[in-house]
Amino acid sequence: MLISQASRIVKALALEQGFDSCGISKAGFLEEEATGLEKWLEKGYHGDMSWMENHFDARLDPRKLVPGAKSVISVTLNYFPEIEQDLNTPKISKYAYGRDYHKVVRGKLKRMLNGIQAQIGQVEGRGFVDSAPVMDRAWARKSGLGWIGKHSLLLTKKSGSFFFIGALILDLELEEDGATTDHCGTCTACLDACPTQAIVSPTVVDSNKCISYLTIEYKKELPQEYQNKMEDWIYGCDICQDVCPWNKFSKPHNEPDLNIRPAVQSNDWEDWEEVTHELWEEIMKGSPIRRAGYEGFKKNLSFSKKGK
Repeated sequence: MLISQASRIVKALALEQGFDSCGISKAGFLEEEATGLEKWLEKGYHGDMSWMENHFDARLDPRKLVPGAKSVISVTLNYFPEIEQDLNTPKISKYAYGRDYHKVVRGKLKRMLNGIQAQIGQVEGRGFVDSAPVMDRAWARKSGLGWIGKHSLLLTKKSGSFFFIGALILDLELEEDGATTDHCGTCTACLDACPTQAIVSPTVVDSNKCISYLTIEYKKELPQEYQNKMEDWIYGCDICQDVCPWNKFSKPHNEPDLNIRPAVQSNDWEDWEEVTHELWEEIMKGSPIRRAGYEGFKKNLSFSKKGK
């Protein structure tokens, strides 16, 4: 089968699974990103996420994750909601409104790989979504799906940045798509809006100051210096995305699994405070919010409310 034909099949299967875009890169070592990652780790910008220091070479070279890898297929899945939280409720990041995105995207990647094997033949590969040492944003950029915005997220002119990124690494040679250009220009909206000044320079985020990191990954007592800067966020944060001019082009997703849960949409401060561990486990079943844990979630709730 011709490489061009195989590439068309791959992209058609991506759309079949409901992905919004698909791009292809040649598997190899990410030389440009290696220096940036090394400096970011040296400065301690990864906070307590010690796993970011692990598998440095594998993080930069997909051939160490999939032997014989020849191509990296990048896909995006829109999660911008049609219905958002009530204005007076504690804020939860839009990506966490529905079902755990790891399961949603991973399932689509698995079915996509099955389709590739059925139509093309013997192909080995693995799907990844934010759960293994894969620099998904870098690969998505290389494959032309967008550029890295100053908030460090993948950004597109067509739909902004409210989408998940998945990667399918295959031992199949495919046609490469070239990278696109940067369209942030002189805009500094995301840097200016961050209440904790976590975006220390364009595309560089200090996790130690990031509200998303503090409310999800950080397990210690939250730093008092941020008591009055949480702006009601109790899980994640969308400030840098909400102010981005390109996100005015975001359109509601059409993935039922990502629809907002009733508890997320309407629970106010008092409702969340009264939620027991047992009830929290019930309403958060299958939700990415479980990553914070019940105690962590309540800690965030208390800390953010005190700063009001």
